Amino acid sequence: MTYSRPMNPTLPRRSALVAAGALAVVLAVALGVARPWMPPVETPPIAAADEGISPAPLALPEHPTVLVFGDSWTYGSAATPRTHGYAHLLGGLLHGTTIIDGVRGSGYQKPGIDGPDYATRIRSLDAGIAPDLIIIQGSINDRREDPATFPAAVNAAWDALADVFPDAPVVVLGPAPHELPVGASTARIDHDLSVLAAQRAWWYISPVQEEWITTADYPWIIDAGPGLLHPSDAGHEYLAHRVIEALDRFRTAPITAADSAAPDPVE
Repeated sequence: MTYSRPMNPTLPRRSALVAAGALAVVLAVALGVARPWMPPVETPPIAAADEGISPAPLALPEHPTVLVFGDSWTYGSAATPRTHGYAHLLGGLLHGTTIIDGVRGSGYQKPGIDGPDYATRIRSLDAGIAPDLIIIQGSINDRREDPATFPAAVNAAWDALADVFPDAPVVVLGPAPHELPVGASTARIDHDLSVLAAQRAWWYISPVQEEWITTADYPWIIDAGPGLLHPSDAGHEYLAHRVIEALDRFRTAPITAADSAAPDPVE
């Protein structure tokens, strides 16, 4: 399935939204038969720690509760309505419930429009929600912050996440490019997050490395209207299904020898 930018760039935004909605319907129908955007996956993107320990296969109940935490993409910016954002759609695709905590403009280092930075927000989360899975997304909003302090800010947020929800598995969803070509700072954030996730043996999804957004499909995935540069309705639908594809791979990932429980050392 091929998508292209509308021929008339002067069409009003309402027409563009109607077109995007139609594309989302076509996309949803196609999903029931095939997913043409999905490249063949030879090896799931497993974050392997330095000592060779891979994340455990993801196990979820039949109707999971999933906390999706992130920035404006998780908030649902540019979706019409906002409840058509990718994070909202995940609940239905997983036959469960999503609890969404998205703050526009926020990041690991950067406070957002409607709330503070990631670590501060995480510390205020209600431990009583007891999610079966946590997906923490982003963030390109850190691309103008000090690279030297980024790892410490990430670890502070992830330490807080482990403190509040010690029993919940965590999947890290890295930044997705809002513009092409992918900027050097976005690529650096993606790399740093993948390394830090590996050190914790957490699953990591890289939209950058997996090329979720290319020049061929950028026009229908990203709403490039003035002040937007966020996923369109069809883009949010697409992102939700890409996340589901990754979670499916994590569920079926083989356990390596390094994952096996080692015998107790002899005293």
